Amino acid sequence: MNAQSEKPVWFITGCSTGFGRHLAEKVLSLGYRVVITARNTNGIEDLARGHEENALIQELDVTRVDQVRGVVRAAIERFGSIDVLVNNAGIGYFGSFEESEMDEVHKMFDVNVWGLVSVTRAVLPEMRQRRSGTIVNISSVGGLIAMPTLSFYNATKFAVEALSESLSQETAPLGIKVMLIEPGPFRTDWAGRSANQAPQTISDYQTTAQARTETIRGYSGKQPGDPVRAAEAIVKAVESETPPLRLVLGKDGLARARSKVDLLNRDFDAWESVSEGADFPPSGN
Repeated sequence: MNAQSEKPVWFITGCSTGFGRHLAEKVLSLGYRVVITARNTNGIEDLARGHEENALIQELDVTRVDQVRGVVRAAIERFGSIDVLVNNAGIGYFGSFEESEMDEVHKMFDVNVWGLVSVTRAVLPEMRQRRSGTIVNISSVGGLIAMPTLSFYNATKFAVEALSESLSQETAPLGIKVMLIEPGPFRTDWAGRSANQAPQTISDYQTTAQARTETIRGYSGKQPGDPVRAAEAIVKAVESETPPLRLVLGKDGLARARSKVDLLNRDFDAWESVSEGADFPPSGN
């Protein structure tokens, strides 16, 4: 095996902006081979400049199953394998549970959940055959803790968390690792143009969902998280001998994740006797 063929192959979805773009830049800078995808390749062609031998630019809408399969085939034909899959493509949506437009909600589930599922199912057989590979699913701290105005977005990320946790147990004996990335607030387009919001509002939700939307929109571009450092952290975790199942990114995200653990423990402890009392009594009593 020559030096070039030993370099890992990364397959990244949603590379036009944010984590996907910075991650593609990072792994290319390391000399790795990268399949760089986006719905519109005009926004990612520049990433390949100077890295033509190692970069494969592909148009990919993760909601189109046939296109997903075709791009995965092209990647394997070009590089021979896919060592690291990064499911990064995703969209957001702001609106209370009652205000949200169901068409937009279904669209978000199609991208955030079913798109991730389609790409993973297309890549998994080749990894399974080689008994090697890493699947990185970009979730969110919003996959651990929900908040007003993001009920349906949170639901997509909670789904990603569950799918990934189960998949990790199924594939671990096969040499395939699964990792969840859970960023807090980062300076990406997620809170800006990348997320739609409910066009009609209900005054009863002004102090909850609508206030939260204004807060999130207001700090777009001012978030504490650095996407460049996030990309470096993801690569470090992927290449670790003991990668975590969950990697929370950012101080804010870590604080929120820990607050969820505390909240769970408070409820569990306060209602412990009621919880345990729901079992059949011990035999003989």
